[in-house]
Amino acid sequence: MLGKLIVLEWKQMLRSRWLQLVAVLFIFVFVSIVMIQQLALPDIEGFTRQTASFLNLLLFLLPLFTLTIGGMSVAGDVESGWFSLLKTYPMKIFQYVSGKFVALVGSFIFIVLLALGVVFLLGGLFGGVKVPYEFLVIALCLIFIFSAIAILLGTLAKNRLHALAISLVVWALLLLLLSYLVMAIGTVVPGHVLQKLTIAILHINPVDWLRFGYFLISGQTAVLGPTYYDLIGFYGSVAGKAVFIVVTILWIVVPLFLATIKLKKFGVEK
Repeated sequence: MLGKLIVLEWKQMLRSRWLQLVAVLFIFVFVSIVMIQQLALPDIEGFTRQTASFLNLLLFLLPLFTLTIGGMSVAGDVESGWFSLLKTYPMKIFQYVSGKFVALVGSFIFIVLLALGVVFLLGGLFGGVKVPYEFLVIALCLIFIFSAIAILLGTLAKNRLHALAISLVVWALLLLLLSYLVMAIGTVVPGHVLQKLTIAILHINPVDWLRFGYFLISGQTAVLGPTYYDLIGFYGSVAGKAVFIVVTILWIVVPLFLATIKLKKFGVEK
């Protein structure tokens, strides 16, 4: 039953015009930045402005697209009555959430792979192209984490428009507002308080968490500055790496668990 649901959900998502438009936009921007970096700029190792642009592309666009598409997909099932129909079958709520999650993750992995295919195809015509594996790891983590969050947001929405609004608010909060809030607080609190606040925000904001993870994986932690010195030392150890993996997994599991509880115990709002 779960396998059939995953295939059905995946097919429905791939047929969605919203997802198709998102795929075209992401592929265009992704390919443009990679090819400009490869052809118009020298091959420089380390963290450069071009690397920062590529990282920001992933951190801004993938969460935005995943939250909106995933949230509207779940809310659309409720609004159209598809979710009520599925409940008449011998299927548990967790199976529905799992099927939706796997289908959403599969759809965006397909988009990323398609973008990579176009990049390598064009790279073969223009002398080759390199995509650091760190970006692929971060892209996969972004897809998994924000797909889980998107499903949770979809269960909280009354309809697709409401889901879109919630998704945009959460995206703006995680990508923009929290950073501005920290900067504003930094003007009125001592430095050691700001340091603790920055580290706390790092662990409760999946975007900052994965940005930090990129620097850990790529070995470019010097870019982060002295504020993260002790934190880098901890997460560079074996125990720290294990904690990093556990926290990342929790960012996936907890939203899915909450979404299941919401649908099972509190139902859906109409």
